[in-house]
Amino acid sequence: MRVLITAATKGEWMPSFQKINPKFVKDHNKFSVRFHESGIGLLASSVSLMKVIYEQKPDLMIQVGIAGCLDTTIPLGKVFAIKDEVIGDLGVQENKQWKDLFDMQFLKSSSAPFEKKVLPNKWLKQYNVLKLPIKKGVSVNTISTQKDKIKTLSAKYKATLESMEGASLHYIGNDLNIPFIQIRAVSNYIGERNKLKWKMSEAIHNLNETLLNYVDALYKTSNNANY
Repeated sequence: MRVLITAATKGEWMPSFQKINPKFVKDHNKFSVRFHESGIGLLASSVSLMKVIYEQKPDLMIQVGIAGCLDTTIPLGKVFAIKDEVIGDLGVQENKQWKDLFDMQFLKSSSAPFEKKVLPNKWLKQYNVLKLPIKKGVSVNTISTQKDKIKTLSAKYKATLESMEGASLHYIGNDLNIPFIQIRAVSNYIGERNKLKWKMSEAIHNLNETLLNYVDALYKTSNNANY
């Protein structure tokens, strides 16, 4: 089984890279792990992921990273798996109303790889081996700071976690039929720009502890499945 661990920045997976079992990063007929830095944003991550998929032909892609949270009742530092992704800023702001590509009828709700206007993870049940709690994600090219925009993301899309790369993973994985899982740790609440109130270090620590446990569990599962 060829596993690809990808994140926007090296800092999001570096603690795991330094601790992961060395046998996982060597060429191995049954199980191997590779790390990948995709760059920030939907454009960079999409192009970079396509390149690495062509080169390495992974059996499973694991996207990890920190995320902003739209729900202030969720503790900072908590880790989630993402079931569905939406793109939160692809469309038009018209007459004080946000319209996405579905509202504008440029896309049908079932236009592949979308299903019911979202980018789902149809492999989540199979690959959520740690049984992480599940949330819906929204990807944006501009981090949300305005109250009206934050309200729209929450009310219109029912999203909980915001990132800048999640939708690229879900789009590519579904389009190319490559299993994937997106794992995110909450670093801050959306709209809070005072970084003294963020928990970046805690989120990265929890994210990487989860990732290490995930790879160990996946290794055991893949051995039982005779990969």
